Amino acid sequence: MSFSLFLIFALFSFSPVVLSDSSFTPEAIPQIFLNFAKKTEVSDWMVGIRRKIHENPELMFEEFDTSKLIREKLDELGIPYKHPFAGTGVVGFVGSGNPPFVALRADMDALAMEEMVEWEHKSKNPGKMHACGHDAHVAMLLGGAKILQEHTNMLKGTVLLVFQPAEEGGAGAKQMMDAGALENVEAIFGMHVNPLLPVGEVRSRPGPLLAGAGIFEAVISGKGGHAAIPQHSIDPVLAASNVIVSLQHLVSREADPLDAQVVTVCKFEGSGAFNVIPDSVTIGGTFRAFSMESLMHLKQRIEEVIVGQAAVQRCNATVNFFADDNLISPPTVNNKDLHNHFEKVASDMLGSSHVQAMEPLMGSEDFAFYQETMPGYFFFLGAKDDTNIKLASAHSPYFKISEDALPYGAALGASLAVRYVLENQPEDALLNRRNHQEL
Repeated sequence: MSFSLFLIFALFSFSPVVLSDSSFTPEAIPQIFLNFAKKTEVSDWMVGIRRKIHENPELMFEEFDTSKLIREKLDELGIPYKHPFAGTGVVGFVGSGNPPFVALRADMDALAMEEMVEWEHKSKNPGKMHACGHDAHVAMLLGGAKILQEHTNMLKGTVLLVFQPAEEGGAGAKQMMDAGALENVEAIFGMHVNPLLPVGEVRSRPGPLLAGAGIFEAVISGKGGHAAIPQHSIDPVLAASNVIVSLQHLVSREADPLDAQVVTVCKFEGSGAFNVIPDSVTIGGTFRAFSMESLMHLKQRIEEVIVGQAAVQRCNATVNFFADDNLISPPTVNNKDLHNHFEKVASDMLGSSHVQAMEPLMGSEDFAFYQETMPGYFFFLGAKDDTNIKLASAHSPYFKISEDALPYGAALGASLAVRYVLENQPEDALLNRRNHQEL
C-alpha cells in the first residue's frame, strides 16, 4: 500500500465529531488547548513519558525503546501511525485525511555523555544522557497529539506527528525526508526547549535562525621517533599545531565580518607517551555559517589549509568531511509567513510581551533539511528550572529543565497546526463552506 493510500485509509477509519464553526473562534484555540494541557491528568501524563525516556536515553539510530514507547502511546490515544522511517522514526496522523497537511516534529536521540544532575529520574544508561531536551520534545509532541485527538472538531485538515531519530549529527531529518515521511506536507513546525528562558516565554525570528554546520577530521602523517632526537623525525604534532593556528585565520582574515562564521578544532590526538613523536596526529572540529555559499567556501578552504600547512612541515594530510553520511547541515531559515503565523498564535496564548525576537545563534539544527523542501518554522520554548543553580545550557552534563514547560509546548504546537489548517483551507473547501452557510 502506498504511503498516500495508507494515510487516507487510516485517517478515514476514524469519525470525529464535528462542531459548527460558531462553537469556537481561531483566536480562542491557544487558550483552550493550554487549559486542557494544564489539567493534572494531562500534564502528569506528559511528565511520566518524559521521565521514562530520560531514564533510558538512546543514541542516534538506536532509539528503539523510545520508538516503541511512542507507538504504545499513539495506540493508547487511538492515533494511526506508520513505522519505521529512518530505522526508528514514527509518523502519526490526526485529522480528516484531507488537505491542508501540516507537520509537527520532535527529535528522539540523546547524547554520549554522563549525566551529573542528581535526581530521581537520572539516566540509567552509563555514558548517555538527554542533555538537549529531546525527551521533553517527544513528551510535548505526544501531549500535542492528545490535545488534537480530543479536539478534532477544530481540525479541518491533517496533522502529521513526526518523531525523528538522529538529530545530533546523524542528519535524521534528511533520512526522514528521503524515506517519504512528509509526503503532501505543506508546512512544518519544530521547537527546542531553552533552559535559560523562563517558562511561558518563546523566542524566534524570521529568516536565518541557526547556522549551517559541518564537521571535519584530518589525519596529518609524518615520521615518528624519539623526542630527544627530533631531527630524525618529521613531526606531525608541530604540523598539526600550525594547521590549527592557520585555520583560525579563515574567519579573522578571510571572512566578511558581517557574515558570521566559525571554525573550531575540538579534537587533537597524538602519541600517548611523553617522549615519543608519533607517526601521525588526528585533529577534528566543526565549521559553521549562515549561508550554504559561505559554508561550502569554508569547507574548501579548510581542506586547502590543512593539506598546504602540513606540506610546509614535510607532512601529508588527508581530510574527511563525512559527506556520505550527510553530516553537512544547512542553515535553519524560518519562513516569513510562518513567522507571522507563529507570532499571532503564540501571542494569543502567552501574551505579546512573552513572544520576543532573538538574535541568530551559531548552533545548528537538522530541522533545516525539512526547510529545504517546504516552508518551516523553528522556535525556542522557555523551560528554565528556578531550582537549577548552575543554569547549564544544552549539551552540558548539568542540563536541567522545568517540566512545567511541557503543557506550553504541547498546546503551542497543537495550536500552530490547527490554526494553520484553518487559515489555509483549499479553495473548494472554502466555497463549499460558504454555500452551506448560505443554505
